[in-house]
Amino acid sequence: MLPSLTGPAQEPASGGAPRQLVVLLHGVGADGSDLIGLASYWAELLPEAEFLSPDAPFPCDMAPFGRQWFSLQDRSPPAILAGVRATAPILDAFLDDALAARGLDDSSLALVGFSQGTMMSLYVGLRRATAPAGIIGYSGALIGANDLPHEIRVRPPVLLVHGEADEVVPPRALPAAVKALEAAGVPVDSLTRPGLGHGIDEVGLREGGAFLRRVLGG
Repeated sequence: MLPSLTGPAQEPASGGAPRQLVVLLHGVGADGSDLIGLASYWAELLPEAEFLSPDAPFPCDMAPFGRQWFSLQDRSPPAILAGVRATAPILDAFLDDALAARGLDDSSLALVGFSQGTMMSLYVGLRRATAPAGIIGYSGALIGANDLPHEIRVRPPVLLVHGEADEVVPPRALPAAVKALEAAGVPVDSLTRPGLGHGIDEVGLREGGAFLRRVLGG
């Protein structure tokens, strides 16, 4: 039995049944409450979207609080890839169940990740049976790039945003991800933010909102 994910949600601003689903995936040491606030920035653009921000399935093993999608005690590429692969079925099942419960399919789904959540969004989103409408990755990295050419199943549009002063995930992760995604035939837009550390700024939020409106159809 896979662990079930739960976390905060925000209903559609329209007050009706959701016609789109935006799933927000937080970084290590945080939880779903860390990103659910993004819904308030985008609700006006997407009044028929429901926002879900699930808590990652595991307690953070480097702090007395928070959650993690996978351990970062070993930050070697093979260990991180193994962690992402082990957790991917949990996220995949959560997305399947969330869509089915609302009578929606992947064409109405957008994934938005921050840091470790970006790693999960890109890994799972590109390996779904059906393409989600789009993926946004803030301050993250593409994990498993070498395996992507023979594992990729779908090619949804991707937006990547990264601060040039990111002290946690090196800024060079963005061009590396863009190169690998483009080589795999994934349409990708990218944005670097001068002076921004490991975070999301107003420009990134605005670009993310425009991307979501475009891929979900408003």
